Amino acid sequence: MIVEATQDFTLPWAGDDAAALAFVRDPARALARVRFLRDLRADGEGVRGELLVPLPGLGEVDLPFHSALTATPDGGALTPQAISGERAWVEVAGQARLDGGALHFAFQFRAHLATPDAQGWGGAAFEKMIRAAAARTLERVARELPAGIAQAAQE
Repeated sequence: MIVEATQDFTLPWAGDDAAALAFVRDPARALARVRFLRDLRADGEGVRGELLVPLPGLGEVDLPFHSALTATPDGGALTPQAISGERAWVEVAGQARLDGGALHFAFQFRAHLATPDAQGWGGAAFEKMIRAAAARTLERVARELPAGIAQAAQE
């Protein structure tokens, strides 16, 4: 099962351009205050971590992700990388750019969830419930990004 969510937003930036570019090119710093992420690590190969998603009947599911970070002339971009051997994972793509006195962010989440085989109407109903819960959770996660990144930008 695949569930998707997106979030685009703009935050004001009071500092200079060099500081803005350094902020958006450092995902460990920019995403440090996003509370639904766990074990966030960034290095020369990109950013890795886990997205925490509560699902009814399954509890809290940790969705690992790995995204390559590429510097762009006006910011940075995250490109999802393959994760093998996991029953559930999330692709995290994103772009961040300096636009005048503001930072513009665009994130895309694509969660891959393996659910038990849907046997009969009960299984189909369970899968529908999981899909709806996962979609609501990803949308909530996307809505919370601006506040977490804004908090990190003020530190």
